[in-house]
Amino acid sequence: MNARPKKSFGQHFLHEKRYIERIVSAIAPEDGDTLVEIGPGEGALTLPLLRAAGRLTAIELDTDLIPALGERAAAVGELRIVHADVLKVDFAALARELGAPRLRIAGNLPYYISSPILFHCVEHAAAIQDMHFMLQKEVVDRMAAEPGSKVYGRLSVMLQLACRVTPLFDVPPGAFRPPPKVDSSVVRLVPLAPAERHDADPQAVHAVVKAAFAQRRKTLSNALRQLLGAEAIRAAGIDPGARAETLSPLDFVRLAKALPTRPASD
Repeated sequence: MNARPKKSFGQHFLHEKRYIERIVSAIAPEDGDTLVEIGPGEGALTLPLLRAAGRLTAIELDTDLIPALGERAAAVGELRIVHADVLKVDFAALARELGAPRLRIAGNLPYYISSPILFHCVEHAAAIQDMHFMLQKEVVDRMAAEPGSKVYGRLSVMLQLACRVTPLFDVPPGAFRPPPKVDSSVVRLVPLAPAERHDADPQAVHAVVKAAFAQRRKTLSNALRQLLGAEAIRAAGIDPGARAETLSPLDFVRLAKALPTRPASD
């Protein structure tokens, strides 16, 4: 199967066997796992995952790839192909449909929509056991960045408040067809247990993080002036003169909790 990659879908098909084997080994699929693959493409990961787990659900937007993928999988295991935009897939509903308490998700994500897919998955974290994704290395670096890093930002904070983020290994351009212009990395995301999650309003956290990093060189008192005054920031135990890049993810939770509560609408 040598499909022609489509630029409109950001397709780069993984083909190098040793990296396929490393990814499958990192996922460590077992018989009975409820695996969901985002963007199976030509099936480089699909078939070995299917062979190990016995069944797999693949979410594919490109209708041209679906027939050949189904044919190749027929002798390997039970493959269910969902033709859909992954950003419109309700993973909680899918887990219920598949009769699984939680899903194990994997995929070589299109780089141009990787962040929206990550945030979409985080919204359904309660229905997900773990995620293994191939992404642009620069994105993985941002996901795992610590406070003080030049690449620490909104993506770092929002993902780390929801998941444990573990970069695993890099993959060079030559492992793909066609080769992308950047290096890639494989990352593991494990949603935090309920007891580990913060208890702030998610919309409040999002608002604070977005405002704080909108102009990252500004002090918090300037960046958050539409949301919190300097005294409220100080009362939350945080220096109003600090910059967003120096705060831990939990510092943003404290700021979110300091936001004035809005009266309920009628």
